[in-house]
Amino acid sequence: MGFLAFLAARRNRAHCTPWHPWGHMLLWTALLFLAPVAGKPGKCSPTSPLSPSHPLSLLPAPSDLPKAVVSIQPAWINVLREDHVTLMCQGTSFYEGNLTMWFHNGSSIHTQNQPSYSFQAGSNDSGSYRCQREQTSLSDPVHLDVISDWLLLQTPSLVFQEGEPIVLRCHSWRNHPLNKITFYQDGKSKTFSYLRSNFSIPRANFSHSGKYHCTAFIGKTPHSSQPVNITVQGGDEGPAIPLIFSPWHQITFCLVMGLLFTVDTGLYFSVQRDLQSSMGDRRNYKV
Repeated sequence: MGFLAFLAARRNRAHCTPWHPWGHMLLWTALLFLAPVAGKPGKCSPTSPLSPSHPLSLLPAPSDLPKAVVSIQPAWINVLREDHVTLMCQGTSFYEGNLTMWFHNGSSIHTQNQPSYSFQAGSNDSGSYRCQREQTSLSDPVHLDVISDWLLLQTPSLVFQEGEPIVLRCHSWRNHPLNKITFYQDGKSKTFSYLRSNFSIPRANFSHSGKYHCTAFIGKTPHSSQPVNITVQGGDEGPAIPLIFSPWHQITFCLVMGLLFTVDTGLYFSVQRDLQSSMGDRRNYKV
């Protein structure tokens, strides 16, 4: 605050124009307003832990119950209309009496004592499925697509990690026998077989990303499936580091500090130059 006193003394100089400190006072007021929420004094910390009195720390702690897991059997995330599908809700235990609740697109659809839920797929069965058991929390959603077509390229996932195996299946409506089966990636033929309806990649890499489809004959009639987009992600990049962004008040605090420093520095040299000029004029006047 010594520099502020120095500025005030400048007003007593006869040849100097009084300086109105309102701009400086407003900057310091903003600083005092933001300082209590900006963390440790003198530091622009990107994060600051919540204190026990912080409102967010008063929210209920997350449940310690394990999360249920939904799996599809057979393990295809896309099926044809009239295919039989079984969903399994995996939790802590499967003993009789442990109720299982099923949800389709957010709405409760079924409650039973068994962990499995079977149905014949219809057009209205597409969507996300979740489950919850008495000793688990609600599962993450699993998406199922029900397609109306003669031929379908089935996949257990749309995203694979590098090094994982990929198994694709060329599947016909009502399991009609297939022959002369060809798998394509981005329009280029990858494999041909008279009877084998599966296409396997032992270890996936980035070159295996793309749009896949299959063609086959049902009897003497050729059919083609719709393309399915498969993505292979890097597996050797290490765990992703989450980006942490500073809250707005901390960013503002840093900006105000920089602005104060710039303004104070400019005012200091300006006042010093004026005072030196004033003192030089006084010496010349006395002489």
